[in-house]
Amino acid sequence: MIELEVKARAANARRICAAHGIAQADIAAHVGASQSQVSRILNGEGVRASRLFEEVCLFVERLEGGISADAVRGNHELIGALQATWDGSASHAKALAAVIRSLAILKPV
Repeated sequence: MIELEVKARAANARRICAAHGIAQADIAAHVGASQSQVSRILNGEGVRASRLFEEVCLFVERLEGGISADAVRGNHELIGALQATWDGSASHAKALAAVIRSLAILKPV
């Protein structure tokens, strides 16, 4: 993710938090980080694409109704995995989608 995309995503996460009254401490507890780390991410301070950045943004984005198509397109690891495994056919796309949806069982409650 380039720096502008990272900052835009952090700003969007900050907006969602403000709109829904999501506390930084709640996010921190959920993702296993400190409140100050979450604060830096949401304020775009020295933020970079990282595992923690991704976890914070995903947690917040899910609370607003799901992950956006732009967030999916911006996730280079996911796109790379799809490119490496999908053969381009509709039947294979359907099978991969079923596998991905089945992973929802692993989502923390």
